[in-house]
Amino acid sequence: MTTNSANSRFHVALDAMGGDHGPPATVPGAIQALRKYPDLQVTLVGDPEPLRAELARHDVGALPLAVAPSEGKITDDEHPISALRSKPRSSIAVATHLLRGGQADMVVSMGSTGASMATAVMGLGLMDGLERPCIGGNFLGLAPNTTVVDLGSNVDCRPSLLLSFAALGVAFSRRLLDIENPRVGLLSVGEEAAKGNRQVQESHALFTDSHLNFVGNVEGMDFFTDKADVIVCDGFVGNILMKFAQGLGSALGPYLHRQLAALLPAEQLAGIADALWNTTNRPRTMGGPLFGVNGLVMVGHGSSAAAGIAGAIDTGLQCHRMDLVEGFRQELAELRPTSAPDG
Repeated sequence: MTTNSANSRFHVALDAMGGDHGPPATVPGAIQALRKYPDLQVTLVGDPEPLRAELARHDVGALPLAVAPSEGKITDDEHPISALRSKPRSSIAVATHLLRGGQADMVVSMGSTGASMATAVMGLGLMDGLERPCIGGNFLGLAPNTTVVDLGSNVDCRPSLLLSFAALGVAFSRRLLDIENPRVGLLSVGEEAAKGNRQVQESHALFTDSHLNFVGNVEGMDFFTDKADVIVCDGFVGNILMKFAQGLGSALGPYLHRQLAALLPAEQLAGIADALWNTTNRPRTMGGPLFGVNGLVMVGHGSSAAAGIAGAIDTGLQCHRMDLVEGFRQELAELRPTSAPDG
C-alpha cells in the first residue's frame, strides 16, 4: 500500500469492490469526499486492475488517495462466514484488517452487509455484554430525529437482544442527534402492554425494568407523531419497513407526474419527485454505522452511487467526531447491571 498523506489525517479504508457498481461508484465517491474534507485520507481496497482503470478516468492530482490490493469480493448470495474462509483476501476482509491494525480509522462498504458484520465481529470483536451487532439509524427524512433499530441484521431476536439494541439506539440518538434522554418505544400492533406477539410482550416487561426511558409500545403511525426517539423492532420488521419506504418513494415520483403534469412545470415536478425520493431513501445517500463492534464500520445500500459513497464517509466522520463507539460502550455498561438472560 502506498500513501502520500500526513499521519494526522483521518484515514478511511473503503471497500472499493463493494456494492452493485464497484469502482465506477466507489472511486468517484472517494474523490468527492476527499475534495470536501482536506483532512481526509482514503485507501481504496480492491482488485488492482479495475481500480487502476477507474482511477485513470479521473484527475486525482495530489489527493491523499492510496490503493491496498485485495482479491475478489463477497457477494450477497454467499454465506458470510463460509465466504470469509474461502476468500481471506477479499476487499472487505483487507479493509477490516487495516482498521484492526491501526492503519485506518474507519471502514466503509456498500457490499454484503452480512460480510461486513461477520468480518467486523471476527476481526474487531463485539463490545462487552453484547451477543450480536445490529444496524440502526434515522432512515426516514420525514422523521429525521427518530432512530430505528434493528434495520435488518437480526431477523430473529430474543427480548434480551432487543434490549441491548435499544441501548445502542439510545447512544446513537444521544451522540448523533443530540437528544439528552431519548424516549424508547417498542414497535407493536397496539399501544397497550398486552398487545403484540410473544416477543414484544416479553420485551415490554424487560424494557420496563431497565434504566431506559421506556415509553411503552408504539405503532407504525408513531414514526411521525414524535412519541418516541428510538423505536425498537427485530431486523425482519425493520428491514421490511425501510425497503417499503424506499419503494414508496420511488413509486411516488411517476405517480405525481401523472397526476400533476397538467398543473405544474416539468422542472418543478422533477424537484418534488427528487425530494420525495431523498426523504424515503436516506440509506442510499448517507449510510450508517454497525452498532456494537469495537471499531467504526459504515455500511450502505448496495445500489448507492458515488454521492451515496461520499455520504457514507460524511456520516462516518460525524460518528467519529461524536465518539459514537465510546457512546455505545457506555450505554451497554449501564444496561448490564439491570439486564438478565432470557429464561
